[in-house]
Amino acid sequence: MRVLLDTCVVLDALQSREPFAKDAQDIFLAAANNAFLGYITAKACADIYYLLHRHTHSDKASRDVLNKLFTLFDASDTADIDCRKAVLSPVSDYEYAVMVETAVRTETDCIVTRNERDFSKSPLPVYTPDQFLKRLSEQE
Repeated sequence: MRVLLDTCVVLDALQSREPFAKDAQDIFLAAANNAFLGYITAKACADIYYLLHRHTHSDKASRDVLNKLFTLFDASDTADIDCRKAVLSPVSDYEYAVMVETAVRTETDCIVTRNERDFSKSPLPVYTPDQFLKRLSEQE
């Protein structure tokens, strides 16, 4: 299964943000155990670096975390066509619409986010981290 993770889920795991950290870290563990193929968008990589750097104040530490992140998840490139389709998308938030279009084009099976509301019109299934973990356990 190909799964696109929203930035919030990644940061929940990396920064141990409560009360969301456990589910996010369990998703990381499932990815490490090859329970699914995990992806983040290329834009998310830049956002994650920026937010980590703001937290650590260290370019090296932030890059080291990203490097480790890339051992678990691949980056999905956003293409010109994704941006163009997102303009016409029923997903009202443009940033999320671009993410959805990237996921659709790259044949992603679902999106995992804490922000279900903004993805309510996604043509792909959208799960909270808890819902996704339950789905994974049902498939075992």
